[in-house]
Amino acid sequence: MRILGLISGTSADGVDAAIGDFALKDGALRLRLVGHTTLPWPPGLAERIRAVQLAGAGTAADICRLDRDLGVAFGEIAATALEGVGSGPVDLVASHGQTVYHDVAADGSIRGTLQIGQPTEIAERLGVPVVADFRVRDVAAGGQGAPLVPAFDHLLLAGNDEPSGMLNLGGIANLTAVRPGQPTIAFDCGPANALLDLAIRDATGELFDAGGARTARGRVSDALLNVLLDDPYLVAEPPKSTGKERYNGHFLAAAIDRAPDVEVDDLLATLAEAAASAVVADVARLGLRHVWVSGGGVHNAGLMDALRRGLGAAGASVGTTDELGIPADHKEAYAFALLGWLTWHGLPGSISSCTGATGPRVLGTIVPGAGPLSLPAPLPSWPSHVVRSEA
Repeated sequence: MRILGLISGTSADGVDAAIGDFALKDGALRLRLVGHTTLPWPPGLAERIRAVQLAGAGTAADICRLDRDLGVAFGEIAATALEGVGSGPVDLVASHGQTVYHDVAADGSIRGTLQIGQPTEIAERLGVPVVADFRVRDVAAGGQGAPLVPAFDHLLLAGNDEPSGMLNLGGIANLTAVRPGQPTIAFDCGPANALLDLAIRDATGELFDAGGARTARGRVSDALLNVLLDDPYLVAEPPKSTGKERYNGHFLAAAIDRAPDVEVDDLLATLAEAAASAVVADVARLGLRHVWVSGGGVHNAGLMDALRRGLGAAGASVGTTDELGIPADHKEAYAFALLGWLTWHGLPGSISSCTGATGPRVLGTIVPGAGPLSLPAPLPSWPSHVVRSEA
C-alpha cells in the first residue's frame, strides 16, 4: 500500500510530504521510502496561521476560511509532491493538518485540540481517500492527543537491547522512550525552535537562525537560563503536551523582563541551552543510553552542540534518525503515513501509556476518494516492528 504523509508542524514554515510503500510480511511491516520533500505554503498562508496561533485572536470566520484555504493548499502541495518525488499514484493520504490550538488546562488536562486544513479538499484534488483529524479521538478517550509519533518510534526501535529515545526538535521538543520490558512512554519536553524562532524574528525579521550560526556564537546568560528553567511545565509528570499556546511571545517577553540586557546572540544561545537542559533532565530520569534526533532543530548547530554536551555528561550518545534510514527532516511525515496505514487496517494509532488515554484507539476520520470507500478486513494486531526495505 502506497501512502502519502503530510504534516505542517507548529513552526508553520511549510509542509513536509513523504511517500512510503508499506507491505506486511511475516508479522513485520516493511517500509520502502519512495520519496520526500518540503514545500512552502503559498504566499500569505504562513502569516495567517501564525496570527491565529500566536495571538489567539482568530474569529470563527478567520478559522473557517483558513481551514478551507489550507485544505486547498495541502491538496496542491500533495499533487506537486507526487509529481516531484512520487512514482505513480498513491492509495491513501494521511494528513496531520495544521495545529492552530492545543488547549491545555492549568492542571495539565486537555480541553480540546484543533488541527485544520480540510481533508475533503485533498480528496477532491487527488481522488484518493484521506485520513485526517488524528488527535481528537485520543482526547475523547481522556488522552493528551499528543504526541502521536510514538507509534512509529516504538515500531522502529522494537527489539532494541538498550533503553533508547527518539527526540523530535520541532517548535516543541518531544521525546519517546522505548525501554526493554517497560511500557513505551512519550511526552513534550518543552520548547525547542518555537522560542528561538520568535527571538530571531523579533530581532532581525528573519524566520529562523539559519544553521544556528548566531545561536552557536552566543554565550549563555546564567541569569536568564535560571529563569527559563524555573518553569512548572518542565517538572510536571507525563503524560503531558504543550505548544505555542504556552511557549509564545508573552512567555519569552516575561522571561526577558526577569533577566534583561541580554544581546540577541546570547539570548539565542541561552534559549538553546534551556531547551537542551530540559531534554537532558528527561533522558537522565528515564535512563536512556542513546537518543536519535529528528526535526528542524538538527540543523541548529548551537542547539545540537548544547544537546550533545548535556547528553554526553548524562551518559547518553546522540545521533540522528538518518542513521536508522529515516531522514531527520521528514520522519514525522513518514510517521503519519504509518498512522494512516494503521487506521486503514483498523488498528489503533495511539499508545495510551504515552498520551494518558483510557486505552488505545483507532485514530482519524476517513474521507472517501473519487469512488466508494472500501476498507480491508481489520488486522488482529500491530506489526511486530517496522523494517526499512529497499525493494
